[in-house]
Amino acid sequence: MAEGQKFPDGVASRIENFDREAARKAADRAEAERQQVLELFPQEGWSGLPLRKYALDMVGRRDGDSFCRLLEYGTDNLGSIRGGSAAKHILYQHRTGEWRIVPSALRGLGEQRAWEQIRAEFVDAFAAVEKGAYERLDELESLSYGQALTTKALAIYFPEKFLPVFSAAHIRHFTALLDGRPRTHSSGVRTWQANQELLGLLREQPEFEGWRTHEIMTYLYDFHDPRPRERVIWKIAPGQQASLWGDCLKNQRIRIAWDEAGALGQYESDQELKAALDLHWPHSTGGNLRLARQLLAFRDLERGDLIVANRGKSEVLAVGTVAEGYSYEPELDSHQHTVQVDWDISYAQRFGSPRHAWQMTLVKVPADLMTEIRRGRAQVPQAGAGPVEDVEEKKLPDAVRKVKDLLEHKGQVILQGPPGTGKTRLALSVALALAGQTDRIGAPPDERAAALAELSRAPENALAEARAAQLTMVTFHPSYGYEDFVEGFKPVTVKGSAGLHLEMTDGLFLRVCAAARKAPDETFLIVVDEINRGDLPRILGELITLLELDKRDSVFVTLPTSGRAQTVPPNVRIIGTMNSADRSVGHIDSAIRRRFAFLDVPPDLDVLDGEVEGLGLADFLEGLNERLDQHFGPDYLLGQAYLLADDQPLATVEQLSHSFYHEIVPLLSDYCMGRPGLMGNLLSKLVDGNTGRVVQTNPRDLPRMLADAFVATSALGGDGEEAKNWDEE
Repeated sequence: MAEGQKFPDGVASRIENFDREAARKAADRAEAERQQVLELFPQEGWSGLPLRKYALDMVGRRDGDSFCRLLEYGTDNLGSIRGGSAAKHILYQHRTGEWRIVPSALRGLGEQRAWEQIRAEFVDAFAAVEKGAYERLDELESLSYGQALTTKALAIYFPEKFLPVFSAAHIRHFTALLDGRPRTHSSGVRTWQANQELLGLLREQPEFEGWRTHEIMTYLYDFHDPRPRERVIWKIAPGQQASLWGDCLKNQRIRIAWDEAGALGQYESDQELKAALDLHWPHSTGGNLRLARQLLAFRDLERGDLIVANRGKSEVLAVGTVAEGYSYEPELDSHQHTVQVDWDISYAQRFGSPRHAWQMTLVKVPADLMTEIRRGRAQVPQAGAGPVEDVEEKKLPDAVRKVKDLLEHKGQVILQGPPGTGKTRLALSVALALAGQTDRIGAPPDERAAALAELSRAPENALAEARAAQLTMVTFHPSYGYEDFVEGFKPVTVKGSAGLHLEMTDGLFLRVCAAARKAPDETFLIVVDEINRGDLPRILGELITLLELDKRDSVFVTLPTSGRAQTVPPNVRIIGTMNSADRSVGHIDSAIRRRFAFLDVPPDLDVLDGEVEGLGLADFLEGLNERLDQHFGPDYLLGQAYLLADDQPLATVEQLSHSFYHEIVPLLSDYCMGRPGLMGNLLSKLVDGNTGRVVQTNPRDLPRMLADAFVATSALGGDGEEAKNWDEE
């Protein structure tokens, strides 16, 4: 590029419209994934890295992530290398147990000696980059057979020296955009070299000064995506007569059969996959080539691609957007080929006539049919099914729908349950649903937080007496009073005078009521955390009468402090959360109980569908809660939040150790109130028999110890004799 060459015209306006804050958060997620790789595979450990810790095996075992599996399936935020065959990993194990060595020069060495040479080249590559001797990279012949993998590895260990873009075609596209001339990158120019050249060009652009490489990558794909805008759309049936649809919808995925073929990543061509299909379905050889091509297309689906899920020839169940690419899940009983999908069931509809091509599991959806599907969106006629449910309601999680129904019939709901069961999260999900933002309920944490922040923001042009948002959050506590919630005299400073003056001030509830009257078509929700920690009769005062829905806007009370007449508009709702294990609160007044609906929020084990070093998180929590129920009762269980991070199950031993020692153990200690015998009954061998203290252990040993203590246990503990000894203490 000539000196002074600038980015194409229009970049300034694009950057102005670019959501850099979202890009920063995406970069943070990518950095977290990078740190995970560094922790599992430190650079200094490569010289002794064993083959099985590196190689991808196509058998599908999950006995610890290999480097290749982590880079392909566990680090999408760092940049994807999904799709295509496993040959990109240079050396991998076929599902038959045979080792596949891609460089022909190494095939006669056997897998171990071949691995030693490949490993040496990785070590040399890292050393070359550290010394700035980039020309040395091109001499590493074995790595040239896995250029995307190698470039991603270099970007992980040297994030400031490589851009997180690993497709040679995409790099050519972005470089041509900057350079103003097409680049054909011959086979002599390796992907890592082209990547570094592109990063150099980008660093010359003043617009990107101070940007992290991941932020730049996000910008490039947002505004200069090399992938075609009109992507191929596939119709995929979730099992015969949609028998797997419930699982696919719940787990946000699509599953297909042909399990006998094994992991699709092992096949380097449609002919190779056809040969495997011929072995299992010899009477279908004529159609196996077409099927092989369809299966490879399924394997190579990319994030953003569209899938239409169907039942039979006439029904669309949903349209989904691919969230993560292909995975082989041998632990499933059937239909082990999966792709993660964000489903939108507002597309559910029936056609007037059958689409006979849809008899096959995988079929391309032509543009005119997709136009028809889009036109029929939110129209879901079901023959003989009676009135059609509101589409947004159908998309709601069951718990959210239940709370909405209770609010509609009662006006106020208290969510009660043990700590960590997600009571506040459920309340905020209801807030999103009431605001018509159903799609944000299951959104990533940053998107969900942004939506909630917007709901909590008062309108800029709101009058002083009506400055309240659709969502208002407050936490009750013993000193919270009537003057805070309804009205009271508050000390204020007056300009030009000394000292403080008392002024009548509307409390939170009156401000929300005023705003609700100004916008009668919107629902205003107050979420009261720890509602039972406040003195409710004192806080609500005479307004308790007006909470009943049949008295809204029809019955007035006179406020004793100001003398004003007050009523409650019908579009105000209250959700309170109550920790059932909180011993510091007393009985809730019966008049309060009559005006609130109560809903139990128990622990949700279904969201803990993960494990840490062999410890099933759901099994651990279920075993612990069995003991808590036995010794303290159902109000003292633990919720799933203690084993979640950013709405996802804990994934590392460090996360598990932090949660166990710094969150779970202190809570259990509070329950036991200093009685080591009780603590021993709860945690068995994890409690020192002499001191009664919880033993400290290396994070990597903790999963095994917890598994030993809680898997297949009785309510009293893993060892009945040990539990008996503790009781005797």
